[in-house]
Amino acid sequence: MVKKTLFPLLAAWTLSFASPLVAADKNIPEVDKELFPYAPSLIKWDKSEAEFTEPQTCGECHPDQYEEWTNSVHALAFQDPVYQGELNAAIKAVGHDIARQCEGCHTPAAMVQGEIKGAGLKGLSPLAKAGVSCDVCHSISGHQHWQTPYHQPENGSFILSPGRTDEKGTTLTKYTPFSPAEGCGEGFHECVESPLHLSSELCAGCHQVFHYETHTPLEATYMEWKNGPYAVNNIHCQDCHMVEIDTFKRSADDFSRPQRDEYHHYFNGANFLLYYLAEAAANKIGDAELAANAHKKFEMAVARLQAAAELEVTPIYRQDKLAEIKVRVKNIRAGHNLPTSLTNVRQMWLEVTARDAEGKILMTSGTVDAKGTIAKDVRMFNSEGQHEGLHFAIDPWEVQSFAKHDTIPPKGYKDVFYGLAAAKGAPITFEARLRYRQADQKVAEKLLGLVPDDIHLDAVYGLKEIPILPIIDMATTSVTINN
Repeated sequence: MVKKTLFPLLAAWTLSFASPLVAADKNIPEVDKELFPYAPSLIKWDKSEAEFTEPQTCGECHPDQYEEWTNSVHALAFQDPVYQGELNAAIKAVGHDIARQCEGCHTPAAMVQGEIKGAGLKGLSPLAKAGVSCDVCHSISGHQHWQTPYHQPENGSFILSPGRTDEKGTTLTKYTPFSPAEGCGEGFHECVESPLHLSSELCAGCHQVFHYETHTPLEATYMEWKNGPYAVNNIHCQDCHMVEIDTFKRSADDFSRPQRDEYHHYFNGANFLLYYLAEAAANKIGDAELAANAHKKFEMAVARLQAAAELEVTPIYRQDKLAEIKVRVKNIRAGHNLPTSLTNVRQMWLEVTARDAEGKILMTSGTVDAKGTIAKDVRMFNSEGQHEGLHFAIDPWEVQSFAKHDTIPPKGYKDVFYGLAAAKGAPITFEARLRYRQADQKVAEKLLGLVPDDIHLDAVYGLKEIPILPIIDMATTSVTINN
């Protein structure tokens, strides 16, 4: 009798729960629009009369944190010309409603308030241009990662609560990772301790980007961290990206969390191109102090890249003759995969050259010509996206799965083998470089060519033509091998 009664009830309950959330044609979970009204951005806004605060206002009481945040990737997230070119292309291809997915993480406060109507910066408030501002992170009261279609962080699945309105009036609320000192907020806002702000869960919503319809991952930085040794050892995003370089190395090498006074609002990562452009923009307006600020962050990004990986070269002999050379690329300090984020756009590759005793080149791979084009035989560590028809795709609104995913997990490695024909007995010098840039040259040229009309590259950055993208050597080694 229990089976006859319970099973039909369970079946009916399951169908009634699942059917509104599953697209019948593809069996793909849909977003609950009542829970996530800004979909495909999955932000929730606890709306009240409490307004968001511009970062310049925050800087009046927190000058050091404001200076650290200035020219950070968070501060420039919406102004980034590469992003603006991509946003412009997305809106033209699939419409502005879909583009809210991008805006929800690149300028969250302005998105939920309906200020962003399309690509470009014309007519926008300072808060909108400030991207991921102070008040965005410090207004996050919680997350809804479990409520997303696949029950994991994606597309901004956090809760914005800048304050509340009750019978006593409107109170601004700011969430802080540590127990607030007496008088915190100085009457302008209240302070609430939030353990979330010391956890990677805070970052997860925006550093886990899924396709707006299929909810398959396009960027999986949080997932890479969660499935690796850093998560196991309680080292979080903040412990590497909100600290000085030496502290970052200690966090990665010893799995030891920083002290309270070692955290800074740098949010520094591998996007050195954005700092490079920010410095150019500051020089264009003659602001030497702002240019120095951007240059410092550029140097920090380069130092992080150069501290992240290591190369190891091993000769392989068969029948007493050199047959192959193995290059092991090790991810020694990145808490996520190398590379991460848009791995189908980012480029990390090996450039190798073998020379005989007279300096004659015996073989080479991974070279870059004067136009920024990489040789076709390159060993690239990246992914290749594909659209619904399982053919190559690169635009985020088209990529629904991956045909290739060849990145290096945290504390992991990848081995690359190079065959080499050389005369026996002669020594060989083998050089290897692990190189990195933000995107393929042609992709960058395309996106920078699509920036909205109100962002003039010459007027803002002093760029009269699309430059050859800068390349950073993350690791280099040279060994002499007896053949």
